[in-house]
Amino acid sequence: MTTTEQFTVDSPVGPLDVTVVDGRLRRVLFDGSGQIDHGLADRSGVARQLRTYFDGDLDAIDDIDIELAGTPFQLSVWKVLRTIPAGETMSYLDVAATVGRPTSSRAVGNAVGSNPVPVVVPCHRVITSAGGLGGFGGGLDRKRWLLGHERVLPTLL
Repeated sequence: MTTTEQFTVDSPVGPLDVTVVDGRLRRVLFDGSGQIDHGLADRSGVARQLRTYFDGDLDAIDDIDIELAGTPFQLSVWKVLRTIPAGETMSYLDVAATVGRPTSSRAVGNAVGSNPVPVVVPCHRVITSAGGLGGFGGGLDRKRWLLGHERVLPTLL
């Protein structure tokens, strides 16, 4: 029997609608409806871990169990993103080289942009080779906030 938890986590970057299936995080949506039942028990602990991250324990999200659906290339990019420590960044070009496709930084950007669990798979930690922010599905204000929260160099902010 499949167990699905859906809930909204209030955060400094706005409400996050979260879906957890069988204890594994599957989706985080920015600008959530806020209409998802807050009364559900946090059986998976994901809501607690997200709140702890936003309260300043930057490693609190590192061990959230995730289950992602994507192409093999997307999955390889998202796996690399999870290795970027809080407080550090990696360029799209560096991610492309790490996944063995050094000329595919644009494809990496597309994979980063289609990440279904932002914050936990930290796509906000990917920047341009020139040190610019690049894009972010949640908007650049959120990306700036997340990088500032993680104490990334202020030159990016």
